[in-house]
Amino acid sequence: QLQLVESGGGEVPPGGSLNLSCVASGKTADIYSMAWYRQTPGKQRELVASINRDRYINYPDSARGRFTISTDIAWNTVYLLMDSLRPEDTAVYDCHAHGLTVVATYDDWGEGTQVTVST
Repeated sequence: QLQLVESGGGEVPPGGSLNLSCVASGKTADIYSMAWYRQTPGKQRELVASINRDRYINYPDSARGRFTISTDIAWNTVYLLMDSLRPEDTAVYDCHAHGLTVVATYDDWGEGTQVTVST
C-alpha cells in the first residue's frame, strides 16, 4: 500500500504561515485522493483540505481562503500551505491517502506533524 511521511510543522505566531508536505511512497499510482486532517486532544479528527485526481478540491469553512492544498505532478507529494494562522489551528496535522484499484480500495495515514500557533 502506501507510506506517508509528513513534515513542515512547527510553531508560529498568529498571522504566520506554514507549508506542510507529505511524501508518499509505495503504490502511488493507486492514489485517487489525498487530504489533510487535524486533531486536537479530546476532539474528533477534522478534515482540513482534500484533493482528488479529478482536481476536485474541498475545504471546510474553517480553512477556506486561508489554506491551499496541492500536489506534485506525479502525486508523490501533497502540500498544505497555511496562511493567516490562528491559535485555534493548533493541532496535529495528518496526511491521508485513498487508494483505488480495480479490486479494492484502501486508506493510509501518516504519523502526523505538530502545528502550534501561539504568541
